[in-house]
Amino acid sequence: MEFLQYFGGVFEPLSFALLVFGTIGGLILGATPGLSPTMAVALLIPFTFQLQPTQGLILLGAAYTATVAGGAVSAILLKIPGAPANIATALDGHEMAKAGQGAKALHVSFLASGVGGIIGVFLLIFLTPVLAKWALAFGPSHLFWMAILGVTIIGSLDSKSFVKGLLSGCLGFWLSMIGYDDIQGAQRFIFTDALTGGVNVITALIGIFAIPQVIDMFAKGRQPMSVSAITIEKQSLGDSLKLLFQNIKALSIGTVIGSIVGLIPGVGGQIAGLVSYDQSKKFSKHREKYGTGHPEGVIAAESANNAMVGPSLVPLLTLSIPGSPTAAVLLGGLLIHGIFPGSDLFENHPQVAWTFINSMLIGQVLMVIFGIWIAGYAARVAQVPTAIMASCVTVLAVFGAYSVQQSMGDVYIMATLGIAMFFLEKFGFSAAPLVLGLILGPIAESNFIQGSMIANAMDGPAAYFLFGPLNLFLIALVFASIAYSFLMSRRQSAVSLSEPSSEVGGAQ
Repeated sequence: MEFLQYFGGVFEPLSFALLVFGTIGGLILGATPGLSPTMAVALLIPFTFQLQPTQGLILLGAAYTATVAGGAVSAILLKIPGAPANIATALDGHEMAKAGQGAKALHVSFLASGVGGIIGVFLLIFLTPVLAKWALAFGPSHLFWMAILGVTIIGSLDSKSFVKGLLSGCLGFWLSMIGYDDIQGAQRFIFTDALTGGVNVITALIGIFAIPQVIDMFAKGRQPMSVSAITIEKQSLGDSLKLLFQNIKALSIGTVIGSIVGLIPGVGGQIAGLVSYDQSKKFSKHREKYGTGHPEGVIAAESANNAMVGPSLVPLLTLSIPGSPTAAVLLGGLLIHGIFPGSDLFENHPQVAWTFINSMLIGQVLMVIFGIWIAGYAARVAQVPTAIMASCVTVLAVFGAYSVQQSMGDVYIMATLGIAMFFLEKFGFSAAPLVLGLILGPIAESNFIQGSMIANAMDGPAAYFLFGPLNLFLIALVFASIAYSFLMSRRQSAVSLSEPSSEVGGAQ
């Protein structure tokens, strides 16, 4: 219970003011398309130069947790995920917003984020030594199989066709290979200068989700938009809490998966949210409602992407190994102040380490309070007329794509991918599997190449990739996931074929 001794440091006037500022700023930055948690933390690092190490980390930690949750605002209201971690949130959250339940979606989103985030921080507090050793067990072969496991869920993710879902994922894999090979330096599919650096995930995310919507909006012309007639349902905190705990299964699945995925170095919140959404759908009694505006989908995704925040810092604080890109930026913030994380961090700088962790715990509570406060006002975005909404979304999309690398090339890539996705959706292909393939591609490729190099110096690739308890466990999960997705696809096909015949029989 050593962390309790340093709780008072969080409530010192300047420290608490920085915590509040970081939380509110993080929510705003998270809701802005293109500004990922990593970018938000990086933007704030210069402001920490004149602060004490503890105060600087409090600001950065608050921004980290709040930005992850804040991305749900644009995901729900505009179907533009504020960050890759909020991709799955957009699938059901935006449908709820279109039905006038934007405030409800935002309420359960922030509440689920708060619950998942608090549990994730408690894991960081109580299980750090154990979890750090477990995280070290993951080598290139295990991360490769983790990526392949993610591939196997692609077919059932937000797609009515198992085959089209897999094809969308393969297209995402291909997009991830554009540019220079990070390990061997080979050029791949570079037919214009804009593609020299490859396809940035955030640029693709904005284009694939935002541009098809903009085209649909402009296609409606100046006619009155149905959304303008939407009335925002009033949502009390008590009703939102009741709804959250009515879906305790989705909350539990999201929190557990988010915590596990967060601990594995290099995986990230986007994988946590999508995997949790998929697994929650598979275990739900109402899986057919997913994608139509079902609160379970929002709860599973948001509890997962915040539950991963705490465990992602375990390898950083104990082993100096950043568990995520944002954790790598936080490592820079520590080093700037002359603090080197490692096994002796909690012995040499206990006040810095424990005050920082405690501030993340309090920050989760503040994030829920401020998030719910703005939910009712933010939900009114759904009442904006079509023409104005389309113009605003276009401006946000261009700003978000350009801000990633200050390059007009990213804007052109964003527009091209968005137009292509508009036509792909007309043929039944889905955006979520494509983006997941784009995210998983570099993880699978880099770990396969690294693993092959290691294997050539040992007993060969077969022994390295196919044997060992953790490898065998992950391979078994891969086959189980394929079998389950295939059986669910067959069952849905059988149900869809039987429905017309039963209707004909009823008519007779």
